[in-house]
Amino acid sequence: MLRAIKSIKDHPYTQYVGLGLAGLIKTEVQDGSKKSKLQLIRLSAAVCGIELCYAAETAFVSPVLLKLGVPVALMTLVWCVSPILGFFLVPLMGSLSDRCPFQMGRRRPFILLMSAGIIIGLLLVPNGESLGILLGDTGDEILHGHINRNYRILLTIFGVAFLDFNCDACQSPCRAYLLDVTIPEDHSAGLTMFTVMAGIGGSIGYLMGGVDWNATEFGTAFGGHIRVVFFLVLIVFILCVLSTVTSFRELPLKELDTYGTISDPFPTTTKEKDSVLDITKNLAPSVRKASSMTEVDAQYSSQLELANPGDSESDPTIEISTDITLKTYLKSIIHMPWSMFILCLTNLFSWSSLVCYSLYFTDFVGQSVFHGNPKAPVGSDSHNRYDHGVRLGSLGMSLYSFSCALYSLGIDRLVRRFGAKNVYVYGQLAYSIGMIILAISRHKVAVILLSPSAGIMYATLFTMPYLLVAHYHTQGLFTPKETSLGDKHDKQQIRGLGTDVALVSSMVFLAQFLLSICVGSIINAVKSTVAVVAAAAILSFCGAISATQVVYLNL
Repeated sequence: MLRAIKSIKDHPYTQYVGLGLAGLIKTEVQDGSKKSKLQLIRLSAAVCGIELCYAAETAFVSPVLLKLGVPVALMTLVWCVSPILGFFLVPLMGSLSDRCPFQMGRRRPFILLMSAGIIIGLLLVPNGESLGILLGDTGDEILHGHINRNYRILLTIFGVAFLDFNCDACQSPCRAYLLDVTIPEDHSAGLTMFTVMAGIGGSIGYLMGGVDWNATEFGTAFGGHIRVVFFLVLIVFILCVLSTVTSFRELPLKELDTYGTISDPFPTTTKEKDSVLDITKNLAPSVRKASSMTEVDAQYSSQLELANPGDSESDPTIEISTDITLKTYLKSIIHMPWSMFILCLTNLFSWSSLVCYSLYFTDFVGQSVFHGNPKAPVGSDSHNRYDHGVRLGSLGMSLYSFSCALYSLGIDRLVRRFGAKNVYVYGQLAYSIGMIILAISRHKVAVILLSPSAGIMYATLFTMPYLLVAHYHTQGLFTPKETSLGDKHDKQQIRGLGTDVALVSSMVFLAQFLLSICVGSIINAVKSTVAVVAAAAILSFCGAISATQVVYLNL
């Protein structure tokens, strides 16, 4: 027995994981060495798991709720919960993360806390119906404008809200943790790896949804296609999070030499500018909604307290908001310069168009492409067609996630060659054209061929707004000379990079909230889910027009 235990103890993998687990309770000073690709993969593994969860959520939540008998109008309102919570709580959680005094570090407690919320959501969404029946549902209640002992619907909606909010919020401390434990020279490579891992996670998650698990023994044993997908996602997510939080020790707050301020000269040579561009393109959350904002923004704010080299008295500097509270966050919205207003408006249009795709695409394919009915009796031809459509939609979304990862790797080169304005405008137009063709054709082949256009939009959305915000600050655009919209006191205002990034990121909350209110009514009015794809095309076109008015400052 002792020899067996010793052999397990001496196994390389056991030691590899064990060292990381020890790091949860014991802290050592970082050695300052560059991280290998394998180490960066481990640091980015959590976002891969998060994207797996989000893929399962966006692909199956709408079909699950519709099959439970939830009306379309109420089903779309379910998506209101997360943006409302996120708009107010994420900035506060970011501030708490910056000041977390735990011995295990500042970021990992929040990663573990939000991961627990994700796990609860992954358990409730596919099992809400069974749990509701255990609590007294007979299994045949249909919601008609009110809830009548429908515990299964309440539990499923609670699971959706828990899963969506925590997936949004968890990305931010994960990225901040990566930045905390890596040296500045590794940030570009680390954040690129973060983007790639997120794309891989989304692709794998949607591919899992595209497999017909009902035709396998595995599916029969677990009680259906959706339960298999969520179970596999749960297992992979737990492994990914453990891989990340056990990868490196994190300095606790009390042992940090400095807090929230690191000053470095901002490069002006072409080579140095390209390096900053590589980093800046990853300011936004990767292959996912940009709603996770404050920890990342505060971390970048601390790293990018920048000043142009030269005469320190005349060159513009970036003022950093290291204390991003809800008050400063809301104040930045009220005191908004025109350049930030038009950028936020463009981002709002862009996110609105993409949310239409990501939240309702599988339902569109099931109903409008395959002509199925989610409320038809289980086993009927109409119900089976709908399930086939959902699976094909999942495959299309896997291509969209994969194309986002690929496009994000080269978008900085496109900016250098064609300019930021062309990349921003034409990236949205490509998506708009793709959605128009899909809405008109409603063909299975179009679902596969045109889904990657959404990936181009996603990568553009995650890159360009943040690149422009950083450019505004490095060029001294927000000096006291610029006036804000209707505020004569803006001359005394100092805008922080972190707060402005948070402001741009928050547009996803507003977009999801507005769409959740109106999409259900639009679908009911036109009696077709084609309206969702048509709305995505129109909103993206509006975003492209708005992008032509954005201030680019020769970027």
